[in-house]
Amino acid sequence: MNWPLFSVVYAMAATVTTGIFIIGVLVTGFNEILHVQIAAGLGILVSIPIGMFFTKKIGSITGNEERHKA
Repeated sequence: MNWPLFSVVYAMAATVTTGIFIIGVLVTGFNEILHVQIAAGLGILVSIPIGMFFTKKIGSITGNEERHKA
């Protein structure tokens, strides 16, 4: 896996996913701090497979998916 690309994609995916989850929690009326923290944690965890998926897609388009092996 291209780890530098994954780190960039994950940073964007984590920001967007966490923001969507927090906004969803606040709109539905769960405005206590515990609910917001749970939504933020779930957003960070859910964005890991999202980042991996889009990293592989971008790597296959550019042809660089095997360039940065660990």
